[in-house]
Amino acid sequence: MSFVRAWLIAWCVLLALPAPGFAQAPPPPEPAVLLDTARKEMEAIRSIQVETLDDAGMQALGKRVESVQTQANNAATAFAPELADVKARLAELGTPADGVKESPDIAAHRAQLMRQVSTLDSQIKLARLLAVEAEQAAATATALRRSQFSAKLGERSPAILGPTFWKELGDDLPAELRRFERWRTSLSGALGSVPAGRWLAVAAAVAVLLGLGVACQRLLLHLSATRVPAGRLRRSLHAVGVVAAWTLAPGLAAHVIALALESGDTLTMADARLVSGMEAIVWFGGFTAGLGIALLSSGKPSWRLPPIPDRTASRLRWFPLAFGALIVLAGFTTRLVVAVGPGAMASSGIHALASLTFILFLAVALRRVRPRPAEAAASDAPPEPSPPLWMQTVRTVAWIVLGAAVIALLSGHVALGTFVVNQLVWGLIVLATAYLLAVLVDDLFMTLLAPTESPHGQPAEGSAAPPRTREQTAVLLSGMSRIVIGLFALVLLLAPYGEGPLELLRRADHLNDGLSIGEISIKPAALLQGVLVLVVGFIAVRMLKDWLGKRYMPTTRMDAGMRLSVTTLFGYAGAVAVIALAMSAVGVGLERVAWVASALSVGIGFGLQAVVQNFVSGLILLAERPVKVGDWVSLSGVEGDIRRINVRATEIQMGDRSTVIVPNSEFITKIVRNVTYTDPLGMVQIKLPMPLSTDTQKAREVLLTAFQSHPGVLPSPAPNVQLDGIDGTNLVFNASGFVSSPRAAYGVRSDLLFDVLERLREAGLSLGKPPTMLVSQPVESVGTVPPPPAAPA
Repeated sequence: MSFVRAWLIAWCVLLALPAPGFAQAPPPPEPAVLLDTARKEMEAIRSIQVETLDDAGMQALGKRVESVQTQANNAATAFAPELADVKARLAELGTPADGVKESPDIAAHRAQLMRQVSTLDSQIKLARLLAVEAEQAAATATALRRSQFSAKLGERSPAILGPTFWKELGDDLPAELRRFERWRTSLSGALGSVPAGRWLAVAAAVAVLLGLGVACQRLLLHLSATRVPAGRLRRSLHAVGVVAAWTLAPGLAAHVIALALESGDTLTMADARLVSGMEAIVWFGGFTAGLGIALLSSGKPSWRLPPIPDRTASRLRWFPLAFGALIVLAGFTTRLVVAVGPGAMASSGIHALASLTFILFLAVALRRVRPRPAEAAASDAPPEPSPPLWMQTVRTVAWIVLGAAVIALLSGHVALGTFVVNQLVWGLIVLATAYLLAVLVDDLFMTLLAPTESPHGQPAEGSAAPPRTREQTAVLLSGMSRIVIGLFALVLLLAPYGEGPLELLRRADHLNDGLSIGEISIKPAALLQGVLVLVVGFIAVRMLKDWLGKRYMPTTRMDAGMRLSVTTLFGYAGAVAVIALAMSAVGVGLERVAWVASALSVGIGFGLQAVVQNFVSGLILLAERPVKVGDWVSLSGVEGDIRRINVRATEIQMGDRSTVIVPNSEFITKIVRNVTYTDPLGMVQIKLPMPLSTDTQKAREVLLTAFQSHPGVLPSPAPNVQLDGIDGTNLVFNASGFVSSPRAAYGVRSDLLFDVLERLREAGLSLGKPPTMLVSQPVESVGTVPPPPAAPA
């Protein structure tokens, strides 16, 4: 656990450290400069013919429009405080009185302030106008891009299997070869401009990086097995480490090669873009390979996160590396097409070939998920259980999608088929990444926050919060994090449909306008602020309540019941204050709450009368304290100790350890016997009958000695023995004494009875017999058969 926390703290520190180049942030530009820049940029955007732009041009236009909108909003926000300040100064001058001429200085100052108000107001209006115009331009560009995307998917070229495609490709082949030769010559010149010694250094660096990648994987496995506590967190952290190692090793190697190529003098702009794109695709291919290796874990079944059977993982052992290599190859081919600029037929053929390669690759992988009947029959291993329904459904849908993509590619709809294949590959990578992140955050929260138990099942020492609270917090944080991961994955899945992340974020920004319900406007930012105030407020009230009950109240002279009552009242008052502050943060004024409460008062009076009555009675009990926690009370046949006074009812613990829930109104409207109201003394009383011939003085001394020798009987008031009277043939002695509490009376009385009986036996004194009762025999009726005579002894 210490290694995990140290690892997390190190990452947090590294992320919190500022970059050396950004230690001192440049001062923000002036609002007037921002506004002028946004105005000039918007004028340039108006002159662009958006209908002639391709997809890349649309993306660039969207970024420019987004920048203009941001600059205009920042300018309007910066001008607003200046305008408010000038208006405040103008208000301080007041309104000139009618018929009174102002002094020249005040009149000049007033005119200057009014000109400033007019200028700032016009600048704010212009900034807001530019922001609205930029938003409209962005919406237009997005709509055109979406329409171009739909039109591109519907384009149809000659079918690959048809003669027209091959005839046109043959006609364009000489021109395509010339284009490729020019690109090859340019790239060869760039490669030749790099010295041979530098290439040797690059080769050595690449070999070292790849070796470090293998060593890092072994080191991560060792650290995960020895330093991380056993459980799912160990496996998830190891999986993340594997992904990082496989991403960094080839990515850094590609970066070294790209630096060597860019160090030459003959690299053209197109070749530089190709090199940069190839570096990015190598990073992505390494990440994809590492992700597949981490999730399959074919050689380490105990480290596998998803519930994949061992034989299935073994059959797909080749998939991650081959999939990553295929992604790098396809990415290189796509960027090569952009760099060389072939004709329509060549470009269509290359994209179709790449898509068919992916289809073949995925089809083989789907086929390897389940063994062939001949392989299953020849294998000596027990048969595999049938996969779950969801896995069979996904497999069937994948086969249908691949079949549809093949039909589209072969029929000439290359753009549509390529899009379906790319989306299938992209969705597989995004969902696998989201699964790994979801498992990681769940394991992280459940391990670091969930309650740990001792070997005997008790909460471990040093636990900062109760186990149930820690477990609830862990589950809540894990659920929220997984929802965020799911939403982010959804954004990435929707990006290729012509709705990129920037467009989705721009649409989501409109949610800040809020939802109006009558006169109440609910905004996401205000709602989040209200939730934050509610959570922080309740945590603060809980902490202050604990401090009040555990630290401050024990230092006062209040008894335990009074301390608990004060703490409970503080909790109620704090909860009401926090709820009021949260509603104010959301934008719901307390005056609206008062109107709502007035409107609901009639319903409360009829439907919730008993609840309100018990609530008010509970407050009276806590304030007046006719009964308090710890008192021994008797109410309507219920007698026991008060354990807790809640909002609606009071808990009374009976002598048999059962609990009776009594409504608070019962303590206000009925007669209650409080045995410990003023903390009185308890009395022990014993009545003993003795024969008339008993020596009364000796009996009195025995009883007094027994009471005086018991440690629980108080010496003051002193115990007393009195003669109550004569009951037939017996004298009745009444011995009484006082104890410190009524709760101790029963136990002391029992001890005294044992002791008194023993002392009377030693003194030769006997107890009297109860008076006998004579029962007359009824007269036998005529004809009744007498009972048989008793047998002689």
